[in-house]
Amino acid sequence: TLGIDLAKNIFSLHGVDQHDKVIIRKTVKRHRLLPEVAKLAPALIGMEACSGAHHWAREFIKLGHDARIMAPKFVAPYRKGGKNDSNDAEAICEAVARPTMKFVTIKNKDQQAELCLHRIRQGFIHARTATINQMRGLLSEFGIVMKQGRSTVQNEIRYILEDAENGLPHRVRILIDDLFQKILQFNEDILGYDRQIKRSARESTDAQRIMNIPGIGAQTATAIIATVADMKQFKSGRQLSAWIGLTPRQYSTGGVSRLGRITKRGDKYLRTLLVHGARAVVARAKEKTDSLSLWVNGLIERRGFRRAIVAVASKNARTIWALLARDTEYKAAV
Repeated sequence: TLGIDLAKNIFSLHGVDQHDKVIIRKTVKRHRLLPEVAKLAPALIGMEACSGAHHWAREFIKLGHDARIMAPKFVAPYRKGGKNDSNDAEAICEAVARPTMKFVTIKNKDQQAELCLHRIRQGFIHARTATINQMRGLLSEFGIVMKQGRSTVQNEIRYILEDAENGLPHRVRILIDDLFQKILQFNEDILGYDRQIKRSARESTDAQRIMNIPGIGAQTATAIIATVADMKQFKSGRQLSAWIGLTPRQYSTGGVSRLGRITKRGDKYLRTLLVHGARAVVARAKEKTDSLSLWVNGLIERRGFRRAIVAVASKNARTIWALLARDTEYKAAV
């Protein structure tokens, strides 16, 4: 068993034999890691989930090893002494051999490429929002206050720049126009990424199946398929929902069960997409009479609008698991 503390250039290794005797305890540079691991007999190799973990796992598997990735929070309890690279590698070596340890499914290059598309798109959205907020803040310094909202800002800024009597200095007018042009460029870039995501969804049979679920679009479908490499790693749909962070936090002891707010654990991006999709379903439920809409409307009356949104998002996560893990088709509610 070998534990590797991953880094950019210097890697710490800690290996034990079948009798738990330490046989490897060293540090190697990046270009020496693969040759060093290639010299070993087939081994169980553990790593923490971090940048490059999936790449190294694929490379180690090619060499005939059994590579596994773990969440850092599951490794921390096995660390002895202070936190350093050597102790981390020893903790990883200990944790990966535990029979009840939970592992991260190793992603292939296509799944990581799909996630790159989502991450870059999301980064452009954040940059566009930051630019809009910066522009609103600068204009307020000159007594021009704009309403919130991207569409409102984009519509009003044209009139502000053309208004020669609003007291805006010429130099500031030019700078604000530069920011506005950046926002327009962000719009074009994001639209281009949206088209790529829709193209990926059309080419994926799994994505097409789960897009039949109300509230699941191309963005959510492609993101969840790329993020969850193997849906069968979860024993149930509720386990997937809990992993995303859509189930209540438990405070249970002494036979008394208490449930709190949703945990918000796991992947924030997936949770956001599922919640936004569920919000659209809940908002339109009052106009429909199918069984799903009736259930949603009853839930709104009993628990409120926002709790109904989270309930629908959790339900959609469980439905996605059922479709992909059991290879079935979605049957719409009547």
